[in-house]
Formats: sequence, C-alpha cells, structure tokens
Amino acid sequence: MEQSTEETKYRLKMSQRIYCGFKTIADFVIALVALIVLSPILLGTAIAIKIDSKGPVFFVQKRIGKNGKEFNCIKFRSMSVDARHDVAGYEYAEVNSYITRVGKVIRKLSIDELPQLFCMLTGKMSLIGYRPSQANEYELNDEREMYGVHQIKPGISGWAQVNGRDVLAAHPKKKAEFDAYYLQHVSLWLDIKIFFMTVVKVFKGDGVEEGVLTGENTNAEKAEESVEQNLVEREIAFSDRHEFSEDDTPEERKKKELLLSAEKRNGEYHDLFA
Repeated sequence: MEQSTEETKYRLKMSQRIYCGFKTIADFVIALVALIVLSPILLGTAIAIKIDSKGPVFFVQKRIGKNGKEFNCIKFRSMSVDARHDVAGYEYAEVNSYITRVGKVIRKLSIDELPQLFCMLTGKMSLIGYRPSQANEYELNDEREMYGVHQIKPGISGWAQVNGRDVLAAHPKKKAEFDAYYLQHVSLWLDIKIFFMTVVKVFKGDGVEEGVLTGENTNAEKAEESVEQNLVEREIAFSDRHEFSEDDTPEERKKKELLLSAEKRNGEYHDLFA
C-alpha cells in the first residue's frame, strides 16, 4: 500500500526549528555585511553589464520559496533581453547564443547570484538551503513537496549544488533527494560544510553546464558509475585475498560472504561521504 504525501513528508525536529530561527537572524547579518564588503564587486558588475549589452542590470523572476509561496528572486542579468525567461536554462537549446560576454563570466563564477543577498535581507532566502525553482518545474516541485522540503527557506547554495550543480538539473528526482537529505540533516555543521564546499566548487568551476541537459553521460552519472566500478574492484580484490573454494565448509563460506558484504558496505559509505 502506497504512503500518502503527508506520511512521506519529514517534519523538522524541535532543535532544527530553533536552528532555523537562529539562521534567520544570522542570514540578515551575513547579508548586510556581505553587501558592504562586496559592494565594489557588485558595482563593477553592474557597470560591466550596462556597458556590455542593453537592458536592465538585474533580472527578477518569480520563484518558489518557503511554504510553496512565490517570491521575487533577483539576479544579475546574464542574458540578452531577447532571451526567453519562461524556460529553465537546462531546457533552453539556444541558451548559449543569448548569454552575454559578461554573462559568461559572472555565471561561471556565480557572481550573478550575489543580488540574492537582498532576498536574504528581506527574509525570503537563506545563505544555505535549496535552490528556488520556477513554477513550471513541475516534477522538481512535486518531489520537493512530497519530501516536505518547502518547510525551510531556499538558499543561494545548497547540498544539491555542491553535489552536482547544473548537471543535476536534468535529474529533478535526484536533485529533490539531495534537498530532502539537507532538510533531514539541517544543522550548523552541515551549513558550514556546504559553505566551504561551495567556495571550492565555484573557484574550480565544477558542475557548470549551459544549454539542454539530456541527463546522458553527466558528471553525476559518471560519479555513480565510478562508485559501482570501485565496488567491483573491491570485490575482485577481496576474492584474491579470500578465494572461495569448493572445499570450504558451509560455515567458512558464510563467513567469507559476510566479510565481503561488510567490505562492500564500508566502501559505499566511504564513497558517499568522502
């Protein structure tokens, strides 16, 4: 018998609710300080956008936030004014032809996301959460609703972003699973981990993709294939150390099978959390 959506949803623990309340205050302070410190970059980017192409400096779009309510998400404009704004970037076949010269740079470095610090000031977003989706990303929104992800605020970065960024866009179910993991484990230490992972990912340019993503041969799938390959290699290595023999007694064979199973599980945990 299938579980209802309400039964599937995770409910925040009291300690997590208290932490989310603390985050609201911390996000406001962080956003205020960041806007002051980063003001030269923000001003320089705004000037570069105006010089590079016609149109406004900022791009404002309705996104889904806490409790499934829409809010105005602000970004630096990285595409020409002729581009379609009702299609997600990963579904937009001609997206590269509309990205401006400045846009290519600020998208790669995620500078286009910095205006969302203003959304943090207004309490609509958090520094760390899940990336706010468009209303027409139906599968992703349905999956998030099923897990109860919308109980918390969306963020400038999140667990899904540091585990795939753009390459997860074509995998809404997988992306929602990462969002659900964050919801269920939300804590100060996880937020700190995601923050520093984000810094590393941005400087390395990991997971940045433009245009239509079919989901074929993505970095996320390559990583999964790598884990499976590692498990096969471990099983072969185990067999070399503990060869099964026809002379093994039932007890000896069972012991070797248990050891193999334990070694494989340890390998999976290591690959998932390394």
